[in-house]
Amino acid sequence: MWNEWPSQPQSLAEMFPGGVAPRAALIELGMSHSSISRRCRPGGSWSRPIPGVIVFNNGTLTGEQSCRAALAHAGPDAMITGHQAIRMHGGHRMAKTDIVHVLIPHASRVSSWGFATVERTIHLPEPVIINGIPVAPLARALIDATRRMHDLDAIRAMIAEAVQRGMCDPRDLQHEISQGSTIGSALPRRVVNEMNKGIRSAAEAWGRKVVDRSNLPGAEWNVALFDSDGRMLGIADCWWDDVGMALEIDSLEFHLGPAGYANTVEKHSRFTAAGVTIMHVLPSHLRDRPLAVIQQLRAAHKHAALRPRPDITAKLWRPAA
Repeated sequence: MWNEWPSQPQSLAEMFPGGVAPRAALIELGMSHSSISRRCRPGGSWSRPIPGVIVFNNGTLTGEQSCRAALAHAGPDAMITGHQAIRMHGGHRMAKTDIVHVLIPHASRVSSWGFATVERTIHLPEPVIINGIPVAPLARALIDATRRMHDLDAIRAMIAEAVQRGMCDPRDLQHEISQGSTIGSALPRRVVNEMNKGIRSAAEAWGRKVVDRSNLPGAEWNVALFDSDGRMLGIADCWWDDVGMALEIDSLEFHLGPAGYANTVEKHSRFTAAGVTIMHVLPSHLRDRPLAVIQQLRAAHKHAALRPRPDITAKLWRPAA
């Protein structure tokens, strides 16, 4: 009987991680509907954030409790995807939201409720278990999140972070785009296609437009440069091999923080020592002052052509598999 519960070897917290339980599971343990309802009334010790889901406290849900409550509502084969999944994988550039996006098998008939957004899919991936919670693989979570976004630059930043930090393989993103729903896929598809062409951030996408308008021939994006001894100097944002000139987009934001920026400064020092002509530009100038940047590019290219080309070998760069 439920009133004998304190003598049982397990506590509710041990049985239900995060303090979240399906109401049906509590009934199976012998607790009555009336007893559960009484605890969930205003001023009671429990709460019911979603019909059929019980949380063993009456305060604001933690992020973990929200995820577990959404999963309890969605059913045994459900998994977290979207922004909450990106956060659990270690991403930092996802949007802050209270919505928990959950994937379920296509045959399921569970509907969305409150903060739990339920999506049926015929392509249910194998989940990754993070802190005991089933989570969609990062590539799938990114595509699911960005299909519901409208800010192209924010989408670029999210995807660029995952790829630049080695958290996600671009081929996995391409796979998810090709097999997933076409609803809302135009913007993430555009970003993945940009990445396949070597563009990995919003700043570089702005830069590509400016470079194309400059009519300077032979520009290549994300190129690995090697000195005469075969030592790698770094990755140039944009490279003109005919004159040995690099365009570098300088910003803390697009280099993932101060550590990334410090690495960029060291890279620029290696470029300069090897004789590379470097033109530095801010992302805001690419976006807001493109004509001025074009004039500077043409002048820098002309100047670079006047001196002997440095002994530099360039190769198109792709993230390691």
